[in-house]
Amino acid sequence: MTFVYPAVFSPKEDGKGYHVTFPDLACCETEGPDLEDALENASDAAYNWIWSEMEEDDCDIPAASMVEELELKEGEFVRNIMVRIKLLPDND
Repeated sequence: MTFVYPAVFSPKEDGKGYHVTFPDLACCETEGPDLEDALENASDAAYNWIWSEMEEDDCDIPAASMVEELELKEGEFVRNIMVRIKLLPDND
């Protein structure tokens, strides 16, 4: 399965790195010392969030917001993060 969610990148106040949040994934946040690391960490955070949600019986994966509808503060920007999760058949 492939999921794509917008991630909001906020420059840190000290100018060193980014804080990343996912408007659609409750409490899913990460950061990185530079854009490359922040992007990689965002992908990992979204993957872990989605995977943990899929493991629950009442799996409730939210729909992704439209990037154009997100309200951004000055300096923030959005990147879509793609996550692929390969589902394997049960071996029961």
